Amino acid sequence: MAKVELVMPKMGESIMEATILKWHKEVGDQVEMDETILEIATDKVDTEIPAPVAGTVLEILHQVDEVVGIGKVIAVISTEATADAIPSPSVVQEPPAATNGQAAKTTSPSSKATPAAVTTVAAVSNGTRFYSPLVKNIAKEENVAIDELETISGSGKDGRVTKKDMLEYLANRQQPSTQKTATPKRISAPGVHNGAANIQSGGDTEIIEMDRMRRLIADHMVNSKHTSPHVTSFVEADVTNLVNWRNRVKGPFQKKYGEKITFTPIFVEAVAKAISDYPMVNVSVNGNQIIRKKSINIGMATALPSGNLIVPVIKNANRLNLLGLAQSVNDLANRARNNKLKPEDVQDGTFTLTNVGTFGNVMGTPIINQPQVAIMAVGAIRKKPAVIETEYGDVIAIRQMMFLSLSYDHRVVDGMLGGSFLRKVADYLEAFDDQQTV
Repeated sequence: MAKVELVMPKMGESIMEATILKWHKEVGDQVEMDETILEIATDKVDTEIPAPVAGTVLEILHQVDEVVGIGKVIAVISTEATADAIPSPSVVQEPPAATNGQAAKTTSPSSKATPAAVTTVAAVSNGTRFYSPLVKNIAKEENVAIDELETISGSGKDGRVTKKDMLEYLANRQQPSTQKTATPKRISAPGVHNGAANIQSGGDTEIIEMDRMRRLIADHMVNSKHTSPHVTSFVEADVTNLVNWRNRVKGPFQKKYGEKITFTPIFVEAVAKAISDYPMVNVSVNGNQIIRKKSINIGMATALPSGNLIVPVIKNANRLNLLGLAQSVNDLANRARNNKLKPEDVQDGTFTLTNVGTFGNVMGTPIINQPQVAIMAVGAIRKKPAVIETEYGDVIAIRQMMFLSLSYDHRVVDGMLGGSFLRKVADYLEAFDDQQTV
């Protein structure tokens, strides 16, 4: 019998830890190779971790809700293979180089703590601690200096500061007192109680605890409103040509390519073209610097069965034809709904598209997905009487009409740029070639 250690995998360049959400196996359970053994969550996405080998779960070293660093051993699986075929359990994969002064540690299930190990831990707790990218980002946004960050008590493993610790600290930090003259801004979210009153459940009141993803969304939305002065512009587009084209080709398209053709890839194509015409919409802000992104990576807000939203990203959308966009849209949407997205699937977006028409809404005022500076919403397509120009004069006809709305960061996108960009998207949709073949 041999033992194989399951380590926390690397989930992206900036991700150094993950939270264990659920164990699908218990100690003593049999597991097949590539069978899901647990689910983990990062600040970006939830994902499933498969077993690297077939065997029996011998040990589970970290429990649900524990935060575990990348490269740390989280479980041990025993196999029927010989010791020559699989590395000895005493040989532990070395974690990535520690950062921010945190000393790297190597452990094994049979090892005992040594004086040197105790010294290392003490040095870590008394010196500069490791902070996740999310905690660092919150500290930066709220002007929390490193000296002040060091004073915050952490509820995570080994005293690590978590996002919850940061939000609780910031809420108390801004409380008025005789010793403070300045009042930092309050961190809160709609429906989030900050301790001002003791709300009791009962009678006609029910208290529902936000799940982890809803808390992340709430924090992200509030942070966006604190960061960017939002302005929203609207246009109405006549999309009769593209509606008629899709109705005509959706059957042959799926038969030929094995992919459904929805309106989303057509919208993404128009947005990518408009960004090429107005590249200053494809930027982010860093202090007084404007960072223009050369890649056009379009995120598409996707509703999950839980009711939450996630934004997978179509990378280099301007380089894909309509078939390529349809394949990307369908793949990302399906994996999002089945909790199969990888961290890189939701990273590096430069612009976001959301379809409020899916819910029967004709228009919306979406909140910018930071650190981007613009987000476009497409409303429901409805038949309406519209005036059209012909060589014989103006006539009223029934047309397929829809509203487009663009929310943008008024620090760097003014009304002329935002309005011109939105109009350009509508122009591309209205000029859609309904004679093109599949």
